[in-house]
Amino acid sequence: MRHRSPSKNRFAASLLVLTAALAGCGGTTEPAPAPTPAPGPISVRFTGPVGDGSVHNTNTPVNLQVSVDVNGSRAVDGTQVTLSVNRATASLTRPVTATVGGTAASDLQDTQPGAVQVEASATSNTHSSSDRMTLFIRPKPKNLELLVPAFFSAAAGSAWETLTSGATSYPDLKITAIANVSNGILTSASKADTDLLSAITLFKAVKPGNQKVVAYVATAYGSGTRSVVDVKATIDKYIELYPALLDGFFLGEMAAGSDRLAFYTDIYTYIHGKGLSVIGNPGSFPDAGYAGVADVLVTFEGNAAAYQNIDPQPSHTWVYNQDNTRQAMLVHSASACTTMQKVVETANMARTNTGLVYVTDLVGTGSPWSGLPTYWTKLLGTVDAHNNDRAWPAC
Repeated sequence: MRHRSPSKNRFAASLLVLTAALAGCGGTTEPAPAPTPAPGPISVRFTGPVGDGSVHNTNTPVNLQVSVDVNGSRAVDGTQVTLSVNRATASLTRPVTATVGGTAASDLQDTQPGAVQVEASATSNTHSSSDRMTLFIRPKPKNLELLVPAFFSAAAGSAWETLTSGATSYPDLKITAIANVSNGILTSASKADTDLLSAITLFKAVKPGNQKVVAYVATAYGSGTRSVVDVKATIDKYIELYPALLDGFFLGEMAAGSDRLAFYTDIYTYIHGKGLSVIGNPGSFPDAGYAGVADVLVTFEGNAAAYQNIDPQPSHTWVYNQDNTRQAMLVHSASACTTMQKVVETANMARTNTGLVYVTDLVGTGSPWSGLPTYWTKLLGTVDAHNNDRAWPAC
């Protein structure tokens, strides 16, 4: 038998002491065992994300918070919570996580827009519990733009000049103006408005590509009062009278029900065939199918007070499947500059997901689109400051 030298025995003993010390200080790589679940009823519920927490951006971590109680008290630290999602495009940083102070946390991330359902479950020694939550993932929002109903004269000294000077002050801000000729009904006898021709030309020359003009076309809600043939004739006449100046058409009086989709599909295909865009104005959330018959939808037209309560959920969550710049609003009766800024803030919320905005202090009982708001430059400055992450102008 071989005998160790005294020095080797002392070295081995030192190693044993060191190993024990490391284990006591957490130096071991062995995970701490989960605590034995306490007996009794268990409660599991999502408490986060917080705030405007149901709508999030693609490829952006969403912090999930799950509260766990056992017998009416916070679960002991280390109680395991299992998380799962129902979409292959979604992932969790910790599918199995543990409570600290009665709350477990993990991050979710999804690469594609759409609804994702998250489930959390936990077990006590005698009971199990779970909770489910639906999140809506949208494309990362683009900069806000302005959609201006320019339903006013283009004569010298008119609001078209103010519109153009505003664009000149903020050339990087994208502005689409809606030109309205004869309330959107043109006939073979219609003549070009030479003042409007000049006004459009000057407006679009500020920074080509950032200032666009679409022409207003009345559609009578697809009721048959104006046939597809009538609408196409107005479109053709606009193109004839204002050649190479129009970027698309604004379909006013747009229906919202699925029974009129065929009517608008025909018009949409006709306009796209000419290489032009379509903005549709149902003025409220339409059937989801309308997302396929317009490049932009005006999902709200009305007063500022009503806009504060706008909510696509639960019936119109299809808006989260598309860019914020495919949804617009036209708000009137916002009497003060501060009210205007609150409206812009509402439009920019993830839950609202609206990228084209317009707010005026003109009231709906009159002609709210017959001029520009008294705070026009403040509106421009507010949207530009938002896009450039600067402090908003003081009202």
